[in-house]
Amino acid sequence: MQDSTHRDTRLALDLALTIRHDGHGGVADDLGEPAGLTAWVRAHPDVVPQGAAYVAGDTELTAVRELRAAVRALFARAVRPGEPSPADAARLLPAPQAVELLNTAAARTPTVPVLRWSDGAEPAVERRAMHGEEELTSVLAQAAIGFLTGPDRERLRACHAPRCVRYFIKEHPRQEWCKPSCGNRARVARHHERHKGSA
Repeated sequence: MQDSTHRDTRLALDLALTIRHDGHGGVADDLGEPAGLTAWVRAHPDVVPQGAAYVAGDTELTAVRELRAAVRALFARAVRPGEPSPADAARLLPAPQAVELLNTAAARTPTVPVLRWSDGAEPAVERRAMHGEEELTSVLAQAAIGFLTGPDRERLRACHAPRCVRYFIKEHPRQEWCKPSCGNRARVARHHERHKGSA
């Protein structure tokens, strides 16, 4: 059970993080074209059967981008009363619409349990989507539902360092940013603000 919870968390978070800071003050979209989705799925070969050979088309790209918008809207809801990611603040789907989109995508392809039990390891169950053109969005939606209803949701945060648009899982009580470089940028920005006000 723990393995599927961790997998759901990682997959849902990785999907949300395909929107990122571009390094120049803007927002980059790793799923801007089918090649981006192809590369993302190939980097997550366990998402769909034959994931290492996956090739995305425009239809799959549109469906995954819509799903990502729903996931990010629900992440923004999950971090309340905190603020959502700056990338989402002005363009969030209404929560009921995001929930409906997620549920519809999750229902598109039925899944079956598959037993994994290699030598020296404990038996584990894996949910595998049946083959179909909509299996990718279904698997991703089911992972997002698993994450949003699981224990890791309580630790989800939006990083509010300057120029960051990421969500992250808070690993320790004092963690405020998604990574140390964001903490450094936030401290530098606060330092400049203090000195600008006293100048």
